[in-house]
Amino acid sequence: MPAYLETAIEIARDAGGLLANLFERGVAVELKGEFDLVTEADRASERLVLERLRSHFPTHGIIAEESGAHPSRSEYQWYVDPLDGTTNFAHGFPAFNVTLALERAGELVAGVIFDPLRNEMFTAERGGGAYLNNRRIHVSAVKRLDDSLVATGFPSRRRHLNINIHFYHQLAMLTHGVRRAGSAALDLAYVACGRLEAFWEIGLNPWDMAAGVLLVMEAGGRSSDMRGGAVSLTAANVLADNGAIHEEILALFAEIFAGRHRVPLPELGAG
Repeated sequence: MPAYLETAIEIARDAGGLLANLFERGVAVELKGEFDLVTEADRASERLVLERLRSHFPTHGIIAEESGAHPSRSEYQWYVDPLDGTTNFAHGFPAFNVTLALERAGELVAGVIFDPLRNEMFTAERGGGAYLNNRRIHVSAVKRLDDSLVATGFPSRRRHLNINIHFYHQLAMLTHGVRRAGSAALDLAYVACGRLEAFWEIGLNPWDMAAGVLLVMEAGGRSSDMRGGAVSLTAANVLADNGAIHEEILALFAEIFAGRHRVPLPELGAG
């Protein structure tokens, strides 16, 4: 392939440096719509990323979180989240990243996730493996759900009827724990490098998961929707894991979708 991945790495590193500086300095926070946060950092990072992508690849389409879709007739399309983890960033919680992914004719071919505070650059190219700071990474070898550490996320208040609390409770009781750090891209990257065994979430956007799904696949993992269907950037939900526990998680999810719970919710006041 041409140097798509190398260019994405360069852009992500520069945007990440910008975010790190703004994080240290502090920025104003606004509401995007009724509930979601947006900051000066989101907009500044997106301006940098889009300007650089247009400079290098003027015919490519772009879908970005803040500015929406910039279509083209090209078979190439970029997915851009200039600041994944905005709420964390706004509160000074150090878990955020820049993520870019490239799709060619509907197939993900390259992706990067850059955590500027830890200087961790996760990269993947279709058929070329997954890497962290140029070192090959692989999913974990854990074979049982009850030996696993997993992660998920929850949406903003405007989607308050999200059913993920049912899945969260069951997984929390049946694993070593569930982490909810507020950055889907980093969660997926951590599955790819073996820090987590699995990640699932309901209601993600394409730019949240495009690079991470490719990373997990290239690191030897497996992705689908939460019912076992083919993974899709436009699906209502996603499950990504090390592959060894995929069927076990799907079986548990099927029970939860059917209203069955292995571990009942505790009674209020029982503690």
